[in-house]
Parts: sequence; C-alpha cells; structure tokens
Amino acid sequence: MGSARMVAMVATGLLALSACSTPTATSTAAGADTLVVATAGEPDTLNPVLNYGVDGGSLIFDGLVARDARNQLVPALARELPTVSADGRTVTAKLRDGVVFHDGSPLTAQDVVFTYRAVLDPKVDSTLRSDLDMLASVTAPDPSTVIFTLRYAYAPFLQRLALGIVPAKALAGQDVNKAAFNRRPVGTGPYRVTSWTPGDRLVLAANERYWGGRPANSGVVVAFVPDDNVRAQRTRAGEFDVAELAPKLVSGFDGRAGYQVRRVPTADYRGVMLPMGGPVTGDPAVRTALNAAVDRSAMVAGVLGGAGEPAFGPIPPTSEFAEPSIVGTPAADPAAATAALDAAGWKPGPDGVRVRDGRQAAFSLMYPATDSLRKELALAVTADARKVGIRITPEGLTWDAITPRLGTDALVMGFGTPYDSDFVSFKLFTSTFAGQGFFNPGSYRSPVVDQALRDARANAEPAARRAAYATFQKQLATDLPWVFLTYLQHTYVVRDGVSGVTPRVEPHEHDVANSLWWNIHTWTRTS
Repeated sequence: MGSARMVAMVATGLLALSACSTPTATSTAAGADTLVVATAGEPDTLNPVLNYGVDGGSLIFDGLVARDARNQLVPALARELPTVSADGRTVTAKLRDGVVFHDGSPLTAQDVVFTYRAVLDPKVDSTLRSDLDMLASVTAPDPSTVIFTLRYAYAPFLQRLALGIVPAKALAGQDVNKAAFNRRPVGTGPYRVTSWTPGDRLVLAANERYWGGRPANSGVVVAFVPDDNVRAQRTRAGEFDVAELAPKLVSGFDGRAGYQVRRVPTADYRGVMLPMGGPVTGDPAVRTALNAAVDRSAMVAGVLGGAGEPAFGPIPPTSEFAEPSIVGTPAADPAAATAALDAAGWKPGPDGVRVRDGRQAAFSLMYPATDSLRKELALAVTADARKVGIRITPEGLTWDAITPRLGTDALVMGFGTPYDSDFVSFKLFTSTFAGQGFFNPGSYRSPVVDQALRDARANAEPAARRAAYATFQKQLATDLPWVFLTYLQHTYVVRDGVSGVTPRVEPHEHDVANSLWWNIHTWTRTS
C-alpha cells in the first residue's frame, strides 16, 4: 500500500472517530494531504493566555512577532518589528492590515491589549504573569497601534511578543480559567481547531483566510502518545508522517526503507535537581562528588545514542552568553568524587554506602515513568553514584506523584531555550521563585546569582549581558544546585515523501508547538 494512501486512511479514520466522539466536530481536515504527527506531550489548554505555545510555533495562533528558521525575530501580526524607545521602556507595535480570526472577525489592537491584560490579571491562572512583571501597561491609541509601557528596561522584551493573540470578544466578561475557548479556541494562525479528543488527538484544518497564505496542505492531526515504546510501535505500523522518538528508539529507523531520521540541535538539557534543604542532597560535598562521579560521555554515547553532548550548565555552548570556562570533564572522575566525600567526613560503611554522623549518603531520584530517556539517565546516575559510595533509589512516578515531593526529593528535570537566556534561568535559579512548583523547586538561593540575573535582563548592551551571565554561570558551577548531564538532540522519524521539513534549534518545550513541525503549514506530501 502506498504511503500517501496509508496516511490518508489513518487521518480519515482518526477524523471519523473524532466525529463520532464529538458530535460538533467536522471532518474538514480530512484529505489525502492531511499530515499526521505524533508527540509525547499534550497541552493542558489551547489558550495562549494560559501558557499554550507562548514562544510561537503554536499552529493555531500568531504573535506580534514570530521566529524564522534561524530563530531570528520576524514580523507576524505586527507589520514590522516593534520599535523600542531610547530608554528601553516604551515599545510600539503597528498591526498588519486585513488580518482576521478563524471566525472571520478582524484583528484589532484591542485584541492585543486584551491578551496581555488577561495575562496580568491576578484572577487568571496564568503562569506567564511573572514573565511579564516588567509590563506596566498596554494600550491601543488607535485600532492598529499597540503601546507597551515597561516598569523597567527589559532587554529581551520583543521576544515576549511571540505570545499568541486571542480575540477579546471571545473571552471578555468570562472566567478565562474555565472558558470553553480553552478547548475550542479561535486564533489567526494557519490552522483552526476542529476537534480535540483528550488523551488521543488534536485535529486541525487549514485556515483558508490565513494572512500568510493558505497552508500547503489541508490539515494536521496531532496524535498524543505519551509512552515512548508505544509511539515507536505505532510509527513502525505506518500511522504517522512524523513522530518524535527517544534517541535509542529512533536509531531503529536508521536505514529503514520509507523513513528518514532527523536529529535536531537543541538548547534542551537534562540534569538532576538536588533540593538544597535535604540532609544529603543539600550537602555541598555530596553535590560536588555527584557532579564528578557522573560519566556524561557514556550517557551521550549510550543513553542518547550519540544524539547530544555533555552539559555543565544551563546556557548552551551555542549561545552568545555561554561562559567557556564552565566546562568539566565529560568522563567520570571518581578520584575527585571520593576526595570530596572523604574531606567532608563521609566514610565508607560496611555495605559500601558512605555514612556521616549515623546518616547514609542516600536519597531518592524521581523521574516521569513514561519517559524512557529520563529513566535511563536516572539509572546511569544511580550506577555512577554507587561507585563512589552514594546510594540513589530511582523512582518512576506520575507527575501527580512527583509534584508534592519536589522540595524534598531529587528529580531528573529538563529545561532550556535557544531564545533569550533570561527566559528559563531567571525563574529556575533566582531566590524569587524558590519552592514555586517547577520553578526553582530545590529552593536554591544565591545573592550573587540573583544580582547577576537581574543585571543581565536589565541591560541591553551585549558585553554587559555577557559579563553578568558569566558571573551567573560561575556561581552556579560552584554551588551545584543541579548536576547537569546532557544537552539533547531531538530525534524524529519522517516518512519519505514529506517535503518542506526545516529543522531549527529547539527549546525544551516542543510538543504541539515548537517541534520539527513548527512550519508544517508549508509542508507537502510528494508521494
């Protein structure tokens, strides 16, 4: 059976099921050129105000700006890149003419104002509010002009304008947290939502009136398959045009007829978050020893199948702000690890586990159970730690089980962005966010880091920002609130005959939005 016919049957079948389970759904996305993609993660909402696709590539919405294949800012709903005043505190955007939402209503400056004010509204459960702490007001002096007034100069503010714009009339006067819009949104993007079946799929149809030109295909089906092995099995069965797979699983498609493997560079790192208040994880000697004991080169070769590189900090080597001195030894250094433990009074016990003052050097290491990559990293860290007398108990759990233990137990975490370094690092490592869920869950506090990150975000001059980020990275390497392990390449399987695929450096968040299919509206199937 030809690949195009197979995918069309899969897409049509999915859409038929969607129509049965959701009576109001339509099958307008069905067609031989409908593309089916598979990812592990499923969003909680499709509302940008509530953190959906905030950095662009959402398929459903557009921001004032977007990012091109090099992650450079380009105008989107703004007709040109917004202008910034000399003092950095006033940003002016002029809207593109003739843009309409999926329901045909025109985009106006009031929609932009509503979107940003909704994020700032304390009654709205938006995790983005802290990202816009610098925003004092947003106003529309006329239907095509938006003015952002900042409390303080914030160097990367234009990058915050990739946030998708929602129509004011669809949400005004409603409880945004519970609005039906969150599951059946209306945007200006290249695709409109026809159905969302939780735990299964999101069905999108081409937006015939898209301001950037009608998409080159008639629609997209996003299949949600959280289990890595199941996703690989379904990919082998021919269900998907594109699927993200773990590096070791994707290697099984190298050389396989009918498929191409894409290994995409990222700023996405994995590491072990160590709670600073723990009797073992909070001990500087234990953190130092663990940092020296892990064999990053073996993790890259084995766990990642070569699809990555060792990590020693949260700013990737490709960033202009990476500090070159923050480079450790990719291979394990057990001598340095044992020396740190010996000096701190952690002595080997009868079972090989080190002990100090009657307490063993032992702790639990959590990871999400369905994530095969984090599981293998957890097991690798466990084995390396055992060699120097630290006993780690790996635990695969649901996110619901992980969340209440964030402040007390170590966790294999993932973060990272190729955009501005402020975006992740400020929330993850300043004391302002200590203990706030997945932001700085280990309650790391350092006045040096706090000041450096404040300086980096406030100064637009590149040399000053580089100096501030150098201070930040050096202090982090001294305190070791995390043991950074690897930077990943995101690995995908693409069916032959799909054209238009354009990889770009990806962030950690890359499920429906910001994945390999960030520009899927330009893709076609040629066979």
